[in-house]
Amino acid sequence: MTDRFICIHGHFYQPPRESPWLEAIEIQDSAFPYHDWNERISAECYAANAVSRIWDTEGRIVQLVNNYASISFNFGPTVLLWMQKYDTDVYDAILEADRLSMEKFSGHGSALAQGYNHMILPLSNSRDRMTQIIWGIKDFEYRFGRKPEGLWLPEAAVDLESLDIMAQHDIGFAILSPGQARQVRSIDGEEWQDVSGGRVDPGMAYRVSLPSGRVMALFFYDGPISQALAFEGLLNNGEAFANRLLSAFPDDQSSPRLVHIATDGETYGHHHRGGDMALAHALQYVESNELAQLTNYGWYLEDHPPTHEVEIFENSSWSCVHGIERWRSDCGCNSGGNPGWNQGWRAPLRAALDWLRDAVNPAYEKLAGRLLTDPWAARDDYIDIIVDRSPERISAFLSRHAIRPLSYEDEITVLKLMELQRHAMLMYTSCGWFFDELSGIETVQVIQYAGRVIQLSDQLFTEPFESGFLEHLELARSNIPEHGNGRAIYEKFVRPAMLGLTAVGAHYAISSLFQDDSERKSIYAYAADMEDYRSFQAGGTKLVIGRAKATSQVTRISTNLCFGVLHLGDHSIACGTGEYQGAQKYEAFVKEISDAFAGADFPKTILLLGKYFGASTYSLISLFADARRKVLNMIMEPTLREAEAAYSAIYKHHAPLIRFLKGAGTPLPKELSVAADLYLNAKLRRVLQGEGLDPEVVRPLLEEARLAGATLDAAALGLLLASNIERLAEELLGQPDDISLMERLNKAADLVRVLPFEVNLWKTQNICYNILHTCCPDFKEKADSGDENAREWIHSSTVLAENFRIRMPSRLL
Repeated sequence: MTDRFICIHGHFYQPPRESPWLEAIEIQDSAFPYHDWNERISAECYAANAVSRIWDTEGRIVQLVNNYASISFNFGPTVLLWMQKYDTDVYDAILEADRLSMEKFSGHGSALAQGYNHMILPLSNSRDRMTQIIWGIKDFEYRFGRKPEGLWLPEAAVDLESLDIMAQHDIGFAILSPGQARQVRSIDGEEWQDVSGGRVDPGMAYRVSLPSGRVMALFFYDGPISQALAFEGLLNNGEAFANRLLSAFPDDQSSPRLVHIATDGETYGHHHRGGDMALAHALQYVESNELAQLTNYGWYLEDHPPTHEVEIFENSSWSCVHGIERWRSDCGCNSGGNPGWNQGWRAPLRAALDWLRDAVNPAYEKLAGRLLTDPWAARDDYIDIIVDRSPERISAFLSRHAIRPLSYEDEITVLKLMELQRHAMLMYTSCGWFFDELSGIETVQVIQYAGRVIQLSDQLFTEPFESGFLEHLELARSNIPEHGNGRAIYEKFVRPAMLGLTAVGAHYAISSLFQDDSERKSIYAYAADMEDYRSFQAGGTKLVIGRAKATSQVTRISTNLCFGVLHLGDHSIACGTGEYQGAQKYEAFVKEISDAFAGADFPKTILLLGKYFGASTYSLISLFADARRKVLNMIMEPTLREAEAAYSAIYKHHAPLIRFLKGAGTPLPKELSVAADLYLNAKLRRVLQGEGLDPEVVRPLLEEARLAGATLDAAALGLLLASNIERLAEELLGQPDDISLMERLNKAADLVRVLPFEVNLWKTQNICYNILHTCCPDFKEKADSGDENAREWIHSSTVLAENFRIRMPSRLL
């Protein structure tokens, strides 16, 4: 066993999806029932691997395991930045897994660093690739509390310069695909052997010599097994997965050998549902049967240093057979889903971004050089602020790099310069070129980053850059006629997304009509503080006037704004926002507009908003997407109640006819089928959100829906019930001795079994598993001592375990 080693690497990464202006992901309806794709992929994959299941032969959970602790992995820093804020339990589990792996693998943590925002390093200039590697390393150190041993190259795109920079920063190894090895020989100096075409032996580490004279280790993963895992259904069965890994060991093995694979981490759960459990079972099968030693790259390298050296194909990658052409030319690599399309837009897109970078950098150097001792060293160090934008860290950063004590205005200038450089690198995120179409969301995202660079440049420098950029971008042609070219896409998707503090003030003002002050202090990457607020009402019409201070929490720039908002009812809203120009003008504005409103002269009120604020007028559509959705739901609520009541009346009056038509096999008229769907779904929603969760209440409703031929909204109903059951399980976790709560949870499980749709009980199972394994021993001891309540608890917990497919702890069986 000690000569057989297995290492599984997962590259966990999602492109940054945050608005460059809000620093947050707005709602993405395509990710339903989740808020956005990060949240969805985290639930399906990242969380699933943090709390994966080992099942017994009867389909019950035997153990919950953290897969990350037993594999090698890297997470994209931008994903971890999102996760730290929005999915903290998973984030903490990933950090804990690295600590556990250090215990498991002789002091070597399994987490690797990654080039910061997944830029294709061989296509970047030397300065950018240096910063990308430094940021990736420093971000790792901030999160994992140690230095990384290895670093994942985005898309495994490699050249010697990138490896040399990594080695310069004490990175000991990287992982490449077998097709990236050109020739190998023993370190003793025998002749080179050609291993092109993926013929390199993946069972060992190799040494690569670098231009500076440094060396580092390279691992070339097993290509066929990695391919089978990602594309050939190998994750359908954990034991089959394990046996495929084991089959890579030769029968006549006489020396230590490493079998290792690398794939996108999202393979385990997002691309392949249940893939996390196949991984967990494979790891458990290998380890419990002592068929091989699980390892990670750092531990294996310590005990088995390279005996061979390798030369690589530079400018190669793991996901483009043409090297790195997928990110700069129409090489033929694409998703395959759009025959007839071309990717001729890739080259002009990159050329436009290169032009913008090279055009703004001299202006950056000139202005930053007046304030900072070394503008590029400051950029390398700016990652310290990105990971934690606290005032203390910003002050420390400025103290380290400023030529002299800076004024408030100079501090803002420095932060804007740093943000310009951050976005000038984010605009090279690889996913912008990976897919098929210039107007795709990933490509629009990188163009939006370029838009933020242009906006900051306009604020910092006298020279304009937008027109030159658009001249280059116009050469990129969309496959979709209505989108035209890059310039049209910029005007359609980028310019409208650009925000300033005035737009933030408008959002703040409009949202004040619908929510209390406590909800409005923080607006994504901004803060707003109310300084004056006056409200006027005339029947169903409302006017609010006020002053507020809006501040960017990124660049710390702020401005004092005044605003007026007229709400005529429903979605009819007119808003004006502008800079505060002193008490005298403000009070004159307040008097004139409030007088017009008091006289119910609403057209004049709207005209006065235009008079005082000019073009800076806004409507409900100006709210940021999540708030707009929330407000529209509030506005629609009375309308939807009215519609539901009307359709309910129709259904109740005609229910016998609807059932007769269904029974007779006669298609229902749409008017009646819609009434049945709306009424019965609404009734089920109310029951599934309620306290009772009684199957005897739901059964008649399901039968009624069957007889009426109603279509149930399975996704929405399942989500409501899952949330309700999770809430009940959380209550039980807080009061585990409350038998009545446990009985209610058991009844909810009975309800799930009668439903004709799936209910996701993953979180509830985790909670119940923790309750059973934490509390059962104490209650068992009390029950054995004659405590009747404890005996009742043990009985109810046994039912709970059965209901949620959890095997009771063996010591209680």
